[in-house]
Amino acid sequence: MMGSFIDLTGKRALVTGGTQGTGAATVALLRDLGARVVTAARTAQTHPDFVAADLTTSEGCAHVADAVRDRLGGLDILVHMLGGSSAPAGGFAALSDADWERELNLNLFPALRLDRALVPLMTEGGAVIHVTSIQRLTPLPEATTAYAAAKAALSVYSKSLSKELSPKGIRVNRIAPGWIETEASIRFAHRIAAEAGTDYEGGKAIIMRSLGGIPLGRPAKPEEIADLVAFLASDRASSITGAEYVIDGGTVPTA
Repeated sequence: MMGSFIDLTGKRALVTGGTQGTGAATVALLRDLGARVVTAARTAQTHPDFVAADLTTSEGCAHVADAVRDRLGGLDILVHMLGGSSAPAGGFAALSDADWERELNLNLFPALRLDRALVPLMTEGGAVIHVTSIQRLTPLPEATTAYAAAKAALSVYSKSLSKELSPKGIRVNRIAPGWIETEASIRFAHRIAAEAGTDYEGGKAIIMRSLGGIPLGRPAKPEEIADLVAFLASDRASSITGAEYVIDGGTVPTA
């Protein structure tokens, strides 16, 4: 009888932003594959391996790092899933210093701080995964300039980190999703549909057109992103480091 293609039994993992959407799907899959997973977010949870913290602050990151040390005693997999945007529309002139700081504090600094605190716990075979975004390649100037810039910074930092850690046997990779059909994006599509006088599928079509089209014809499912995370975290990807995997249904045109 063949074993599982991916087996994470005995692995210790931290997934940020793991209480909803793609983060929750990733936590569930890693646990199903045998890993012990600590997750952190602002939203309170009752699971014993959940840590309530505001990761946009240095204090919140330190609290999570301490919890990982206390509960896991070490770390094999570090997945930076946390991210998002709350910046106003209106182009670059509408973005205040505070807007830029919020985007950087959510999309860049948590990864920097947690890597600095937790990568020293990793030994050969460890895996770090940063979730960036196709917005770093295709920013929407009306609404996502600051978010896209923060994700671009995360991507460059991740590449540099891979060069530093790979000789030590610790792999660092990036995943750049496009539109993901999470709970939040479903609510957004319903709102767009209502404003346009159409149904949910019509709302999705409007969003896809705004992105320049998705050749696959649909957004990604959270579970599909989680599958890629699990593969990159596993020994099946033992020679992959410093790479960025776009998972966007073909949204970003490539040569």
